Amino acid sequence: MNRTEFIIVTAIILFVAFALGWFAHWMIHRFAKVAGDEMGEIDRMAQSLHDAEETRDQAITYLQNREAEMSNQLQQTEAELRAAMDGLRDARQEAEELRAYIERNLQANG
Repeated sequence: MNRTEFIIVTAIILFVAFALGWFAHWMIHRFAKVAGDEMGEIDRMAQSLHDAEETRDQAITYLQNREAEMSNQLQQTEAELRAAMDGLRDARQEAEELRAYIERNLQANG
């Protein structure tokens, strides 16, 4: 192999090495860009998840408060119902006593 052939072969080898290096750099840059885009998407998804969890926590708190409020209202209504039923029972008993009293007076006078 003479000197000219050696220079040409060396130039070809260097050119191929340069082309492979450039291609590798391009591929790495391309994948890094995709990974960066994916990281942005992951960040957006994480923020959406955080927002959804916050909304869920607010809904749970609202439902717990509403449940306590409704439970309290139910207890008040039940207490009012018991009082009304007791009053009705007392009124019926008093009406029965008055009927019996009237019947006794009618039988005694009549």
